[in-house]
Amino acid sequence: MENGSLQTHFYFTLYSYHGDLRYMFLVIMLIVYFCILLLNISIILVVIKEKSLHEPMYIFISCLSINALYGTTGLFPRLSIDLVSDAHIISRPACFTQIYVIYSYAISEFTILSVMAYDRYVAICHPLHYHNIMTPTMTGLLIAGAFSWSFFWTAVCINITLNLPLCGREITRIYCSNWSVVRLSCVPTVSNNALGMFVAASSVFLPAGFILYTYVRILIVCRRSSSEFRGKALQTCLPHIITFVNYSLASFCDIVLIRYELKDVMKVVALIFSLEFLVIPPIFNPLIYGLTLPEMRKRNPLIKHSGKIAVISK
Repeated sequence: MENGSLQTHFYFTLYSYHGDLRYMFLVIMLIVYFCILLLNISIILVVIKEKSLHEPMYIFISCLSINALYGTTGLFPRLSIDLVSDAHIISRPACFTQIYVIYSYAISEFTILSVMAYDRYVAICHPLHYHNIMTPTMTGLLIAGAFSWSFFWTAVCINITLNLPLCGREITRIYCSNWSVVRLSCVPTVSNNALGMFVAASSVFLPAGFILYTYVRILIVCRRSSSEFRGKALQTCLPHIITFVNYSLASFCDIVLIRYELKDVMKVVALIFSLEFLVIPPIFNPLIYGLTLPEMRKRNPLIKHSGKIAVISK
């Protein structure tokens, strides 16, 4: 137990199966990361530049892009190093830094989506009071609360994991995750499991429940409104619904699969889901919001050009 507490580095075991394919994976990874950077930076710059987009809805969309850049920075640079390296070793500080970045990104995604759902709820269910409720101060407080919640609870979870004596070094993932380190513990991890369930419930399931509640209220209002009103409501809500459903499914599957010993085939499935929530939303969120919201589409040359290509291809 004493030796276990002195672990200075960890080994990633999944890279040993890639062989010569790692160079192909590296090229694909670099292309994906370039697309993520290009699309999300374009969204952020357009929102900053265009005064007409200085509204809560567009500011929250840019927060999603900022969070995407933050989260993918915790994965792709390290991933590129591991793909070309023969020694798939990560130091203890680097491992826990990666855990912090990825987990705080994951929780922030849910809290930001919750804030966006509240914004849509106020805009559709209380349109006359929208500007009185969603003031710049309120918008700033919601953004600060969304990020602060994720940063705080991620720090709490990692602090408890840091104090665990570890009896192993092998991590069966391509990046560091909290549960992958916790399962190496030499002692029972009841407190870690309990805290993990609490954080999952408060940071994943509670926001998901709130989002579902807001859409129930929105549906009730839309049923009583005109077809034109329903069309406008659907136009602003549809991107959020797609983003929420996609991210929720990927996160839920990753949370469930990571806690079990899986056969080789299921390990591939688990690997896909562990990357999906870090890769798909950062690419598709700017495309979904950029292509479906007219104000974003008209003012973003990159998205506008992509939309023209899609139309021509049809």
